[in-house]
This record gives sequence, C-alpha cells and structure tokens, in this order.
Amino acid sequence: MGEGMENEFRLMPFISSANIACGFHAGDEATMRRIIRLCVQHRVAIGAHPSFPDRPNFGRVNMNLPAGQVKDMVSDQIRLLMRLCQEEGATLRHVKPHGALYNMAAVDLNLANAICAAIIEIDPGLILFGLSGSIMADAARSHGITFYHETFSDRTYRHDGTLTPRSMPDALIINPEQSAEQALNLAQGSGIDAEGKKIFPKADTICLHGDGPDAVAFASSIFSVLRNNKIVIGHE
Repeated sequence: MGEGMENEFRLMPFISSANIACGFHAGDEATMRRIIRLCVQHRVAIGAHPSFPDRPNFGRVNMNLPAGQVKDMVSDQIRLLMRLCQEEGATLRHVKPHGALYNMAAVDLNLANAICAAIIEIDPGLILFGLSGSIMADAARSHGITFYHETFSDRTYRHDGTLTPRSMPDALIINPEQSAEQALNLAQGSGIDAEGKKIFPKADTICLHGDGPDAVAFASSIFSVLRNNKIVIGHE
C-alpha cells in the first residue's frame, strides 16, 4: 500500500495486514500516516515495505549494494514507519521487503542477513515476511526472528516454488476468479505451477499486490472464496 493507487480505503475491509511503502520506491510521510490511520480503523496489522532506493523503477530492478548499505537503508525505512506508527498510537508488527530486494534476498544469504540485522537492531519482535521456503527463512531462524512463509495469490509459480519472473509471459494472474482459486489452494496447503503441476509451498500469509488496477476486485473475490470455504482471515 501507499504506492500511488489510492485504493487503500476500498481494500481495507478485505485484508488482515498491509505492507506500507516507506518512501524508497513509492510513498511519502503523509501517505504513510494516512494508511496507518486506515489500518487502525479497520484493525489491519501494519508492516513496513522497505525497498531499494529506486523510485523510477518502482524498486523492481536488481541493485548490487553492499550488505552494510542494505542494512542501513532497511533500518531507515523501518524506523520511519515505526515513528509514524507511534505518533498515531499504532503498532508496527512486521517487515516485508519489496520487489527486487525481496526476490534477491530470497536467494542471497548476505542480503537476507542484512535485512534481519536491521530488524534485530530495531525490534527483534518484528515478524519477517518472505518467500515461502526461501533463504530468508534460514536467515530469520539464525537471528531468532519469527518468519512468515509468504505465498502469492496474483503471481504464477515455477515448480521449484519461486515466482515466475515478471519479465516472462504469464507471470501475473489477471483474472480475479483464478486468483481466488489460487489463494484457496494455497491456504489449504497446495498450489499449481505455471505448467499445471502441483506444488506445496507453506503459506503463513497470502499476498495480493495493491498496485494492480483491479486489486479491489481481486481482494473482494479472494475474501469471499476464503470465507465461503471456512478459511479464517487473520483479522476476523
């Protein structure tokens, strides 16, 4: 959230947690504060969404930065959102890296450790969201950080459990019904890769990107399907 779509108030009834852009790929303090207030109003858990410093590319282009610089930039973003949360009487609950930083940290232990080091320095009680089954889980475990294995309702998977790169065809799910079906399957313990084969990623949390033009339709469809199948959504 906070990535320029201004659809947050419409998404809030359908979600249990929000990842708020912290200014490096999108957003600013005024936007962050507005979304924090919406989260408090709707009892939605608040997460920091730190990114590489790359607004022109929306944080979705790989950057090769030293681990120390990654730690500092992640720390700066978490601290900013935490300060705004404190000023609004809210609590920061988790951290989810954004875009290229997320994908690189899923396979690069040095990056994953840098993110964990930033969390430990600020608040070891913060939960880290990362790609299900990835190296980030190992880094979190070694730092004593709670890790939530994350799956995706609007992205396709390769058979090894990684996401189909956005540069490839069919990386995105563009149909709300298909997205809801994938979310239900993931919540029930399995999924289907881009070739139609079953995969079994662990799903502690399911992501829906808020920057898509049909994000609200996706969220509504997913919410209805999960509830109709007696899947309890976090804030219920």
